[in-house]
Amino acid sequence: MRLHRNLVFTVIDSIMAIFNEGEYADKVVARALKKDKRWGSHDRKFVAETIYEIVRWKRLYTEIAEVKEPYDRDNVWRIFAVWAVLRGYTLPDWKYFESTPVRKIKGRFDELSKIRKYRESIPDWMDEIGVQELGEALWSTEIAAQNEQAKVILRVNTLKTTKEKLRAVLMDLNIETEFHSDYPDALILKERANVFLTDAFKEGMFEVQDASSQMVARFLDVKPGMRVVDTCAGAGGKTLHMASLMENKGQLIAMDLYESKLKQLKIRAKRNGAFNIEYRIIDSTKVIKKLHEKADRVLIDAPCSGLGVLKRNPDSKWKLQPEFIDNIRKVQAEVLENYSKIVKPGGKMVYATCSVLPSENQEQVQKFLQTESGKQFEFVKDIKVLASESGFDGFYMALFNRKP
Repeated sequence: MRLHRNLVFTVIDSIMAIFNEGEYADKVVARALKKDKRWGSHDRKFVAETIYEIVRWKRLYTEIAEVKEPYDRDNVWRIFAVWAVLRGYTLPDWKYFESTPVRKIKGRFDELSKIRKYRESIPDWMDEIGVQELGEALWSTEIAAQNEQAKVILRVNTLKTTKEKLRAVLMDLNIETEFHSDYPDALILKERANVFLTDAFKEGMFEVQDASSQMVARFLDVKPGMRVVDTCAGAGGKTLHMASLMENKGQLIAMDLYESKLKQLKIRAKRNGAFNIEYRIIDSTKVIKKLHEKADRVLIDAPCSGLGVLKRNPDSKWKLQPEFIDNIRKVQAEVLENYSKIVKPGGKMVYATCSVLPSENQEQVQKFLQTESGKQFEFVKDIKVLASESGFDGFYMALFNRKP
């Protein structure tokens, strides 16, 4: 396996931006892939996957390379050399690799792999909180699963097509997919491919959405003709899923604190042919009060630590701070308290997070049920999805009925 200079330089520049400038890995990768129009799919794959791998294994690789933040260019070359040696590449005779201690790298890797926080490449505090909340054994298997590369999963947009038709369309483009009996709207790619370049995507036949995330809209049991409120819509993956399950009939209100996210959702909704969505920015408490006791269904896809989706966002291992988790738990309790009032008597509500920590999930639900607002609800059931069991993202969802 040969290393090509222009590809490696792009990786080095990208790692500098992510590690030193605090840029988001997905944005940096998107920019890197536009660098040279002559690159084929093999080159693009090398650039994207190498950047993500070095970000994912940052702690392990920097420990082996014996470098500390802030990283200068030579440090980043040392980190890259560690990656290349461990991946079985023969190092070319470039000046950057002149004094690379190949045997020492392999020896250090064997040594450090015995210690979980290095083996799984996570900060000390994250390892501690994982053990505290899930126990040694479960945390070990879960964090290992969170370090595997995420699968590419499509959600068929049933407003435009069927699963069978979409599968055939993609097959013609040599993109092979498979069904999964537990996820009625999902197509799972057998091999990674840039599906965003396909006409099928541009025509709104599908969205890219993890299988665990696809469970939420169905769990809420939305039906055509209902009034449904998505209180933390964001860029709207679950909103669009609900629009398709509602067959564009009824009223779907997408709310968010950020106008920029709702703008993104508008563009996606247009492509999806979803036209029963209304957009509301939560810029005051009035926006919520106007909807009190008005909705048949309410989704609270709460802000969370994201400790269920590390395989998808490996850089969040380094961006997250323990105090953020303390703060987010308070936000979750407030959101449950405030947004639950939107459910009308006899209606249903789902509280969901993409975290695997009980303190953000089951414990929040228990606390809510003891509040004045919570006493108006009965807990129906919850689903805890672990990456180590499902192979998909870690997720949590709890269903409530509002008492009539």
